[in-house]
Amino acid sequence: MSAVRVNYDQIASTYHQRYAVNRLEGVAAALKSLVQQVHAERVLEVGCGTGRWLVELQSVVPWVYGLDWSPGMLRQARRQPGQLALTCGQANRLPFSDATFELVFCVNALHHFEHPHAFVAETRRLLRPGGILAIIGLDPHSGRDQWYLYNYFESTYEVDLRRFPSWDAVRAWMDTAGFEHVTWHLAERIVQHYVGRAVLDDPFLQKYSTSQLALLTDEAYAAGRERLEAALAAAETRQETLTFPVDLTLAMVTGQVQTS
Repeated sequence: MSAVRVNYDQIASTYHQRYAVNRLEGVAAALKSLVQQVHAERVLEVGCGTGRWLVELQSVVPWVYGLDWSPGMLRQARRQPGQLALTCGQANRLPFSDATFELVFCVNALHHFEHPHAFVAETRRLLRPGGILAIIGLDPHSGRDQWYLYNYFESTYEVDLRRFPSWDAVRAWMDTAGFEHVTWHLAERIVQHYVGRAVLDDPFLQKYSTSQLALLTDEAYAAGRERLEAALAAAETRQETLTFPVDLTLAMVTGQVQTS
């Protein structure tokens, strides 16, 4: 298992294709609901990637801002329709003035931040009174999720336990930073079970489709594919059919700045 971070510059040109497979409409609805709740005029996405969520919110927010550490991902975001205010920078050193936004959020990005607790604290100063911080993603510590990748690609689950903070930790960081009404919500449940060799057509089985696989060396990735295909062949010999589960919970934790 490689200890380096995912090189998103390398995979930026194909990253956005994941949303053709699953647009994550539940996440979109959750973000739009928050926009309405705080009557947002300015929102900031940290770890905005190729701009999927910024484009989604353009129709309901006058000003949308995005920050990402990857210049390659930002180049792709600039090709999106509309006017996106994009900045290259670090999540724990946000280059924006105090009390600028009604909503700051990140989607499937917190585990990539070098100091996620510092990010949570930093967002507090950016939010106006009544503003909300929303963090959306997975929590492999919860024990809710099933994902066949964890079963066939060695150490991916253990690495995710190290990379992803638990929601309990996130809530504690929000409490420490002074957020109020810290709440856990279900944003989206991704369920897709592949039967037999249909799993080989899963787009998220490709090496650079997920950070879990992108972090693997080529050798470790090939070994995982071999284990999966060997299991398929053995089941066919026994005249059995294997099922490969995907049942993932995308949750959202929100905290609100006290209203003056």
